Amino acid sequence: MPEQLDPATVRTTVRIPLTFPDGYRVQAEVTTFHGLADGAEHLALRLGEPGGRPGGEQPGGGGPLVRLHSECLTGDVFGSDRCDCGPQLREAVERIATDGGYLLYLRQEGRGIGLYNKLDAYALQDRGLDTYAANAALGLPEDGRDYAAAAQMLAALGAPRIRLLSNNPDKAAQLTAHGIEVTEHVPTGVHVSPANLRYLRAKVEHTHHAIPLAELAG
Repeated sequence: MPEQLDPATVRTTVRIPLTFPDGYRVQAEVTTFHGLADGAEHLALRLGEPGGRPGGEQPGGGGPLVRLHSECLTGDVFGSDRCDCGPQLREAVERIATDGGYLLYLRQEGRGIGLYNKLDAYALQDRGLDTYAANAALGLPEDGRDYAAAAQMLAALGAPRIRLLSNNPDKAAQLTAHGIEVTEHVPTGVHVSPANLRYLRAKVEHTHHAIPLAELAG
């Protein structure tokens, strides 16, 4: 049985024009919420035209395309090459705008450990630990993210069935446990650089992200 959550409600919705550093532009309908389980200020960006029905459900379709994107100040804002977060965000916005759906921007910096702790973990990675071992060495969870609020957001948006844009199997598992039906797993691209190669390998080998290892060779 899915875990029962108190319902969240829409707080406000506003349209924001987005422009990315490469010149890509798109209109986003940004929604905030009341009653999210963790009390954080998560956002839902509606992109493209999900369809005429609530949540973008198409007749016979699998639901809107959805990306759960955890906040990454260093990657999303400053363009850090130590992770693939910035390129994944840019990719997701355009793909969702094309298909129609939602990007949920979740305030879960550093896989839930916060910005300062993430930078402390970076210092340990510079000494040879991988991203998960560094968190553990600080006495922190390897991945402390909880997607209950994301499930509440999707329910409030009228999107109980989705196509999930992600390489992370834990996202689908948690959403399913909270009553969201994931009809399709849509992988993201592989955004590799010399600075994030070890990070991506750790995600594949430790938490079974669906990233082709052959594309990480070299």
